[in-house]
Amino acid sequence: MTEIEKLVATVEHSQRNELPEEFIGLFREDAIWTTAHGKRLTGRDEIAAFTRQRLPGSTKEGTATYEVENVLFIRPDVAAVKIRQRPVRPDGTPSEQNEGSPLYVLSKEDGTWKIAAGQNTIVL
Repeated sequence: MTEIEKLVATVEHSQRNELPEEFIGLFREDAIWTTAHGKRLTGRDEIAAFTRQRLPGSTKEGTATYEVENVLFIRPDVAAVKIRQRPVRPDGTPSEQNEGSPLYVLSKEDGTWKIAAGQNTIVL
């Protein structure tokens, strides 16, 4: 598993297990994050406040799997990562909900990949 795949696996783990601090730790201080419903969050503090409010209790109805589909290295330390997000029920079986199609822009900070920007989109 590559470092980028590990970061995406950590996103999935933090979401499935409702771990706000683990999720927040994946972002640069100045990150931009847009939710699947179009809410733009600017900076880790705003992302953190939103995550701490919304993530706990969010997996009652289900969660999602995250699969890296494509990585485009813009530079050796900047990558655009396309992800396939498949909804699953709490027991892990597939859900009828629409898939998500996140795009993350990652940057390498002190040797560690961090999310610089992210946009999730619901696939209709």
